[in-house]
Amino acid sequence: MSTDRYNSPLSERYASKEMQYIFSPDMKFRTWRRLWIALAETEKELGLDITQEQIDELKAHKDDINYDVAKAREKEVRHDVMSHVYAYGVQCPKAKGIIHLGATSCYVGDNTDIIIMSEALKLVRKKLVNVIAELAKFADKYKNQPTLAFTHFQPAQPTTVGKRATLWCQEFIMDLEDLDYVLGSLKLLGSKGTTGTQASFQELFDGDQETIDKIDPMIAQKMGFKECYAVSGQTYSRKVDTRVANILAGIAASAHKMSNDIRLLQHLKEVEEPFEKSQIGSSAMAYKRNPMRSERIASLSRYVMIDALNPAITSATQWFERTLDDSANKRLSIPEGFLAIDGILDLCLNVVDGLVVYEKVIYKHMMSELPFMATENIMMDAVKAGGDRQELHEKIRVLSMEAGKNVKQEGKENNLLELIAAEPAFHTTLEELKQNMDPAKYVGRAPIQVDAFLKNVVQPILDDNKEILGMTAEINV
Repeated sequence: MSTDRYNSPLSERYASKEMQYIFSPDMKFRTWRRLWIALAETEKELGLDITQEQIDELKAHKDDINYDVAKAREKEVRHDVMSHVYAYGVQCPKAKGIIHLGATSCYVGDNTDIIIMSEALKLVRKKLVNVIAELAKFADKYKNQPTLAFTHFQPAQPTTVGKRATLWCQEFIMDLEDLDYVLGSLKLLGSKGTTGTQASFQELFDGDQETIDKIDPMIAQKMGFKECYAVSGQTYSRKVDTRVANILAGIAASAHKMSNDIRLLQHLKEVEEPFEKSQIGSSAMAYKRNPMRSERIASLSRYVMIDALNPAITSATQWFERTLDDSANKRLSIPEGFLAIDGILDLCLNVVDGLVVYEKVIYKHMMSELPFMATENIMMDAVKAGGDRQELHEKIRVLSMEAGKNVKQEGKENNLLELIAAEPAFHTTLEELKQNMDPAKYVGRAPIQVDAFLKNVVQPILDDNKEILGMTAEINV
């Protein structure tokens, strides 16, 4: 690593080697060469004077990029595509005259961008499915573990630890649905020419429309795509980048929400993210166990959500058939969005896989608040015994306020049950009330909902994706 210039933390600290390769020069320029081969093969098959010897020469050098030649040439001509056409031609003297024939720069640039985004989405998809799988395991394990639910971050009717995890899981499943739709809709630009009219091919093929119509489908098939966009300017619509970036932003939003919940629960000491044996929580306070990984998820997620504005603004401000103010922005926003979401998903997988649940702390918190939550059941039992619902509601309200004052202002234990037992209108004893303080009685259908969600929603996804399950994630620094 160079220490005398800026190094992106997305590469040095956060993104995996797999995602970094997808956005590497090797991936980019090898794809350029694959596209030039596909174009030459297509033109040969459609009748142009291109020999198999020329094709074979191109294939022989498709992966050994002579970067030094390309860089030296670009210093002279200030054009990246023509520099690589020249460099490829140096290696392939017999074929140099037919490289890039009839194409414009966007033939390699834009088609490669689509191919790279497609490959990156596949890696994101793999990691997203594994996060869903880990959350499903966690939800199943703790589906019966009662815990305080929170509305407005105030204690509310109990839920279960597993049921809460299904809320996180469901949002990631929504992201997976969106990702699958966009990934399935990606198409190549094809070879449309300088303004999208294929005028150069009209010239090359002497106006033979039937033959020209075959060019894009044949290139798409050779590059592993079903089809090309029907119309374009010089570039594919930058709306495509917007759709892709919005997928990443959606995943980031889901991850951020989950990480925030975990951070709050760690503050309550109810759960704790993985903390390694030699890990240091604070340089000043040695006792601290900060939720560093969840905080990193939140931090990177905010970056990805804001990054999605770049493609949207770029798409909105393109002029007619092409303008080049997209180029520098795309070089940053698309790769960095993917590198960041890659790091986020690795962190999510790591955190969920190692999340520790402190059941005794959860029970302690539950029991300190449960008398308040049990008042509705207590009131209904009193109504069954002949009480007036409205009068009982008012008595509960007054007694709850008194108990709350006892807890908050006096710092004492919750004595609501004692206050209710002392009120004749409720026709109950303190012992009877205590017998009803089983947290499992107050979680409603939470365990049933978890089972149904895992069976009907998650399991079909896992069954369809068995070949990509079983990932583990090690995070960097």
